[in-house]
Amino acid sequence: MSRLAETRPVGGPFDDPGLLVDLRFGRRALLFDLGDLSGLGQRERLRVTDAFVSHAHMDHFRGFDTLLALGLHRPGTLRLVGPKDFADRVAAKIAGYTWNLLDETTPDFSVVVDEFFDGAVRRRTRFPGRRAFAREAADPPALSPGLVHDEDDFSIEAMALDHGIPSLAFALQERRRINVRRDALDRRGLPVGPWLTAAKRAVRRGDPPDTEIATDDGRRLRLGDLLDDVLSVGPGLRVAYVVDAAPHDANVAAATALARGADRLYIESAFATEDLALAQRRLHLTAGIAGRIARAAGVREVIPLHVSPRYLDRPDHVPAQLRAAFAPP
Repeated sequence: MSRLAETRPVGGPFDDPGLLVDLRFGRRALLFDLGDLSGLGQRERLRVTDAFVSHAHMDHFRGFDTLLALGLHRPGTLRLVGPKDFADRVAAKIAGYTWNLLDETTPDFSVVVDEFFDGAVRRRTRFPGRRAFAREAADPPALSPGLVHDEDDFSIEAMALDHGIPSLAFALQERRRINVRRDALDRRGLPVGPWLTAAKRAVRRGDPPDTEIATDDGRRLRLGDLLDDVLSVGPGLRVAYVVDAAPHDANVAAATALARGADRLYIESAFATEDLALAQRRLHLTAGIAGRIARAAGVREVIPLHVSPRYLDRPDHVPAQLRAAFAPP
């Protein structure tokens, strides 16, 4: 069945952590964390509309400048989500540059920052380019508790983990995966086209069966009839992203809950299992703990991120420990 999105790490396991979510039908992409973005092509960077940043340590946030530079010359909005006081970090980055050439004639580009704390998005700040990115308070979006993003096709949940500071973990949840039966289309003489996207969105919204869907050739069909024949519905894709968390029980429980039932879990495996004492001092997960989180959450696939360069001479050592801990006992 077709997927809402393709996902891949921005770099390799020893690079800055980051995840690209390429939305296949929306001509846009999302990023989890903004570290070194050199692993993305220019076309991929240009597609990014939203970035969900765990925290403002350099290896998670230095790529913001890259997206800011790309946005300056085209209208649009770059939306960022981060922990409490994240807008202060964005403002400090923006203040490092001189903006005297921006005015009402330049492309209408803005940066919008939402801060997630106390279980919800509590604060929004806008930085409009035409005003030299002067900081403006704005009303936060009306989102359910635990959500940082919500639209017709998918939502994104967040949870604050402990890394000595709040470090956000995220999970993308597709509402429902909807596939088109091509043989049924052909049998009914129905065209392939944008109308099918509209039909899928109606299903995801929960529109009633009597809803009329207009085809590209002018016919009007009941949504219920399409569900009986043309459209098949299955569980939606779930992808979880967990990085920079101290290896203690509260974080393990929270990460397990967030990743529950995920198709893919991208999770930091910073240190080898035998280096637990070092992981505790540095406030990072070991491969063994990451694998046990994945197994307890019942994920289908686990992918290691953020492996310490101390293991570069044994590149498969930590991933092998992760796989072993994830495997059924």
